[in-house]
Amino acid sequence: MLMNKIIQTGLKQLGKPYVFNAPSFQTKFFDCSSFMQYIFTVNGVPLPRNSRQQFLAGKSIPFHKIKKGDLLFFTTRSRKFKRGLEKIGHVALYLGHGQILHTFPKGKMVKISKLNSYWKKMLVGAKRIY
Repeated sequence: MLMNKIIQTGLKQLGKPYVFNAPSFQTKFFDCSSFMQYIFTVNGVPLPRNSRQQFLAGKSIPFHKIKKGDLLFFTTRSRKFKRGLEKIGHVALYLGHGQILHTFPKGKMVKISKLNSYWKKMLVGAKRIY
């Protein structure tokens, strides 16, 4: 199944460093959106470069209907009072079972995190890309 291939591609990158504004299509380091762009595009599902552009792709999914492989979009402390697309500052891949695969400055690497109360509070929306 395509989504399993995308997830496996992502899991192979666990521990890779976080670097803000990382260039596309290389695997030495990532930021959140270059990571999503890479794992989807190498599996034949092209994604734009940044999280706000990625939010425009796919189909919106209500949070209670998210499933493995959906993209989750979050605001950040510095963006939470902005409006529209400008509110989005982070993207992660939902793995199911309350876990997300992503990379971000605080974690400093590609990692799996719990979709805990902090992340749920920062959630802006979910998209199904495939």
